[in-house]
Amino acid sequence: MPVGGIQDLVVIPEGTSPGPHSAGEGRPVVVRRSTRRKRTVSADLRDGSIIVSIPAHFSLSQEDEWVARMVQRMGEKYPPGLSPDSDAPAEELLDRARELAGSFLGGRGVPDTIGWVTNQNSRWASATPARKSIRLSVKLRGMPDWVVDYVILHEMAHLIEPSHNARFWNLLTAYPRTETAKAFLSGVSFAVGRGLQED
Repeated sequence: MPVGGIQDLVVIPEGTSPGPHSAGEGRPVVVRRSTRRKRTVSADLRDGSIIVSIPAHFSLSQEDEWVARMVQRMGEKYPPGLSPDSDAPAEELLDRARELAGSFLGGRGVPDTIGWVTNQNSRWASATPARKSIRLSVKLRGMPDWVVDYVILHEMAHLIEPSHNARFWNLLTAYPRTETAKAFLSGVSFAVGRGLQED
């Protein structure tokens, strides 16, 4: 039954296809058909779900096409774990990454996107070379700047060399606190694993 001009609300968990949709990024997709819309399509990210609003008269094939397009756009704009709210400091992080790349990587490895994420539970950060994107765990917040800088450099080095091979580690030799930062993070991981916390 139409309510307020919205014909139906379809929640589609990603990775499944109860309708014609298939999507990536690990986020649920909500499709809203509105009688108020004539031609425009929009997408939003709210509470971890991608909201795609389309005109009510769209056919299933048009819906499928536009949902796929908008999910791809939202995935590029907000990598997994990144939301519009957490995206605010991304420009600062990008500036920081550029500065670090200029100082220690010969200007190479600068990501297209970098941001804080909440879904990195088993690692401090991750990089996707194909998308030139870096995601930093919010658990790094509050750690010394030189530790965070090392993590950013580590992930930028992955954008140049994906593997942990000799070439990769050679990229990080210019940063003077690489070994100290690695030891710091290992100590934090050990302490968390042992259930130790500061008073």
